[in-house]
Amino acid sequence: MAEARRMPSETAPAGLRERKKEETRRLLREGAARLFAERGFEGTTVADIAACANVSVRTFFRYFDSKEALLLPDGIKVFAHVEDALAGRPADEEPLDAVCNALLAAAEPFAASTLTALGHPLEDIENVVTGRLVQAFSAFEERLTVLVRRRLPADTPDADLRAAVIAGAALSTVRAVLRTRRARRASGMTETGPAPLPRAFEILREIGSAGRP
Repeated sequence: MAEARRMPSETAPAGLRERKKEETRRLLREGAARLFAERGFEGTTVADIAACANVSVRTFFRYFDSKEALLLPDGIKVFAHVEDALAGRPADEEPLDAVCNALLAAAEPFAASTLTALGHPLEDIENVVTGRLVQAFSAFEERLTVLVRRRLPADTPDADLRAAVIAGAALSTVRAVLRTRRARRASGMTETGPAPLPRAFEILREIGSAGRP
């Protein structure tokens, strides 16, 4: 009984610490958003962001590894979004189509929601966002390969290799879109026609079907 009475008081400090951490994380993100909008991404330093949240630079680095990390959810959240989207695809859907559709559902909203939250479609921030997405997608290629393998029939020849090729091709397509969009904006090109990510997956499927009877 005495042990049971101690448990609430023992867990309360941990809960309070977590709430304080979340509050600090929120203040850092909100402060960064204001400063990026006022000064631009390049004109804002980590020290500026920390001061805006009334914390030290050392504290900042306990929460984020760089100011770029403030622009997107961490890689775990990005992958969780992709994983959920893939799990929601029909079981009989072709694996490549399932992965492409899952990535399509997951990729674009991150950049769009970040810029919307900042309130300004700043070009320097958008370039960093796309670069950060490239890094995020690259980081979980092996994990995506495992998920693709689970969708393949048990008797699939070279199932491990097939899963790796499908995951790698789909993620490379996303990276190609992000790099191309960044290059187009840098050269002053105006995007017209279909949205680039769906069009890129169409191209990937066309390549995959080339040579079929």
